[in-house]
Amino acid sequence: MPHHYHQICYEVSPRCPVSATTYGYRPNLAGNIILLVVFSICTLAQLYLGIRHRLRGFTIAVTIGCAGEAIGYGGRLMLHANPWSSNGFKVQICCLVLAPSFLAAGIYLTLKHLVIYFGAEKSRIKPGLYTAIFISCDALSILVQAAGGGIAASEQSNLVNIGDDLIVTGIAIQVATQFVCICLAGDFAYQVIKHHSKRAVTADEVEEGRQLPKSFRYYAVCSSAAFLFIFIRCIYRIPEMAGGWGNALMQNEVEFMILDGGMIAISCILLTIAHPGLYFPAMSLKNRQASARARKAVAGDDAAGQSDEKAIS
Repeated sequence: MPHHYHQICYEVSPRCPVSATTYGYRPNLAGNIILLVVFSICTLAQLYLGIRHRLRGFTIAVTIGCAGEAIGYGGRLMLHANPWSSNGFKVQICCLVLAPSFLAAGIYLTLKHLVIYFGAEKSRIKPGLYTAIFISCDALSILVQAAGGGIAASEQSNLVNIGDDLIVTGIAIQVATQFVCICLAGDFAYQVIKHHSKRAVTADEVEEGRQLPKSFRYYAVCSSAAFLFIFIRCIYRIPEMAGGWGNALMQNEVEFMILDGGMIAISCILLTIAHPGLYFPAMSLKNRQASARARKAVAGDDAAGQSDEKAIS
């Protein structure tokens, strides 16, 4: 833990009071248990829905994000039991810093499929670039934050500030990436609405389950709100980490529980109750494979028809 007391303090005592810890408080038991339960339920739900609807990339990213949050709040419960717990501090700082990046990655993955479905001509960039650019930037932010978290948790006082700076840099990269994504996604949504782009659903699409359900607007609103809450959390984290370990903002548990824990909990809940497997089946691997088989069958029929015509002639 980054504090000169941490070299000599291992548990609360008159010489090592709670106020001298990095956070300056004993994490609230009830609040952290509630968040642990919420994230654990979301993790299990994401696994179930992802396997059922065969959404590989989205499921991997969001499940890691939810599980990371659950583990992080487990670390905070360790700090409740012992505010000087070195292991508890390391677990929660690493997991709670990194987990939201995976949640954002899950949303980035959906953008490509949304653009393909509604028409790439309405987007400023090609569908594939949404994943190539934003996932790459998100991966970079994860690596930088992971390096910073590892250094910060090393308990070497001469490296603590370096670790802190790396975490702030990683979060700043994340915020910049999310801001650009919000601008592009907002412009795309505007173009779709402007052109009243409602694609006609064919009989084949209905049979294959590729049609958008009537409640798609619910999915779009929930996903957008989830991303916005992640964005708010990241903005909060920049001054919280930039102020140095043990600063006034970092020692305000109420703000942390609302602007970090609360924002990410709502995001995970929204991504679960408005799961793309339920409300955007066109993204499902099963439906994409069915679509590919249908296109191949149509191409084969066309080729056979042309051969018959040549034979007759």
